Amino acid sequence: MDERRILKRQHIMFYSRVFDRQTGAFIGYLGNLTESGAMIISEEALETEKTINLRIDLPEDIYGRPVLNLTARSVWCQPDIDPNFYNIGFALEVIPDEDLELIMQIIEDYGLPGYEGGG
Repeated sequence: MDERRILKRQHIMFYSRVFDRQTGAFIGYLGNLTESGAMIISEEALETEKTINLRIDLPEDIYGRPVLNLTARSVWCQPDIDPNFYNIGFALEVIPDEDLELIMQIIEDYGLPGYEGGG
């Protein structure tokens, strides 16, 4: 893969459900996250270079809101080590400051420092 990651991915210790906001379709579970990208674990492969409006479910009692809405572009999709799943890499599009702060809080709360992530 030609893409070189600048920011370390943080493996998320809770698996938030991720949906397509336009269709309501379940995409998968949040696997890892940075300020600029995310990986979703899905039962379905997804074409690359597809822009999707994502809705990520959050534990509202912790973050004061039930969801994080982001626009992201799929940049890669590959089979997981479990043949029933795919890992899909997304580049996050323009992120409002309040959402960036929330992303940083999620990484701080649930990330595993030093995890380089795959893909």
